[in-house]
Amino acid sequence: MDMTFTVVLTVHILVALGVIGLVLLQHGKGADMGAAFGSGASGSLFGATGSANFLSRVTAVLATLFFLTSLGLAYMGGKRPATGGSVVDTIKTESSVPAVRSSPAVPVPPVDSKAQDIPK
Repeated sequence: MDMTFTVVLTVHILVALGVIGLVLLQHGKGADMGAAFGSGASGSLFGATGSANFLSRVTAVLATLFFLTSLGLAYMGGKRPATGGSVVDTIKTESSVPAVRSSPAVPVPPVDSKAQDIPK
């Protein structure tokens, strides 16, 4: 179970980074308006319209994988250990903790005579 959790968590993190990267690569809906008036960006690697379809499909696939790995991690995290018990049961009770000895009183240093000379 521990190995499965580690693998799913690793895939989850990689998919999350992939979704972030793909979202940052895509341009917004208003970016096409600038390309129509002559500012760069229309000659991309996949063409003017091909990038939106390809990147949006890959983003949808990665978003689905992210959703599925999230559900898997929630399911694995919700399982209780076979040993049973609670975190509260493992906390030591106050009676089993040794008492702390009090230290002897620290003598108070004498008051500095120059402090009494300051006018109030």
